[in-house]
Amino acid sequence: QVQVVESGGGSVQAGGSLRLSCAVSGRTVSSYRMGWFRQGPGKEREFVAAMRWSDGTTYYADSVKGRFTISRDNAKNTVYLQMNSLKPEDTAVYSCNYQPLIGVIRDSWGQGIQVTVSS
Repeated sequence: QVQVVESGGGSVQAGGSLRLSCAVSGRTVSSYRMGWFRQGPGKEREFVAAMRWSDGTTYYADSVKGRFTISRDNAKNTVYLQMNSLKPEDTAVYSCNYQPLIGVIRDSWGQGIQVTVSS
């Protein structure tokens, strides 16, 4: 089993920055992707950003391109989401996702952390 634990988040004013951290532990597969999703009030869960662990390839939703940056620390088994130029519409519960890319294995999710951006 893989455990996913997020940290960071909080409340900032529009234009501010936050950094989210996601640490993964347990028995990971050799090929997987880690990333972030979010769900705002009354909205569906949406993709934010992800990284393919094997080569560091990154993926971003159009709504966050140029503002958010996903990165990793292999030694700490941690992925980060640096969020700059935050907007009120970024307000949501952010969840870290571990997605195996081989085999038939269920995704693992963190508990979710709140990000609130005030105008």
